[in-house]
Amino acid sequence: MTTWIWALAAVVLFAVYLSWTAGRLDRLHARIDAARASLDAQLLRRASVATELATSSLLDPAASILLLEAAHGARQALDDQREVAESELSLALRAVLDEPEQVAALRAAPGGEDAVRDLVEAVRRVPMARRFHNDAVRAARAVREHRLVRYFRLAGRAPFPMAFEMDDEPPTALTPEGAPA
Repeated sequence: MTTWIWALAAVVLFAVYLSWTAGRLDRLHARIDAARASLDAQLLRRASVATELATSSLLDPAASILLLEAAHGARQALDDQREVAESELSLALRAVLDEPEQVAALRAAPGGEDAVRDLVEAVRRVPMARRFHNDAVRAARAVREHRLVRYFRLAGRAPFPMAFEMDDEPPTALTPEGAPA
């Protein structure tokens, strides 16, 4: 009789462990969704600020066209092309605003100080949002790789989480290290 009790207790403890793991995995997937929404918002904000700067007539026409096309491409990109389009926007921002003299001239123009401040904030937040998203993906992947999670299909029908890899290096002149003193 005691063998049955111990076996039942072991089954109950195993079921509680599986339930706890499934709940943890569900919370990790919810965290990924929240982090992805935040990343999307920051990428959209960066593209919007870049578009405002490109259409503000503060830049020369060639720089405006380059920045506007990259920002428009980032806003209109489909999910499977989003990482490349956002990387192209980062490249365009570096091409247009990588020299401290360019940023200083932009700040000196009427309305330029506000535009640069908005762009610095937007460019600074994208890497943080991407890092939070990728950390959540890494944590969920670690749990999903356990044998018990795979054998008992605790992830349900949730898609396998994918990291968001892009070039998010800001222009040197917009970082504290590269800003003119």
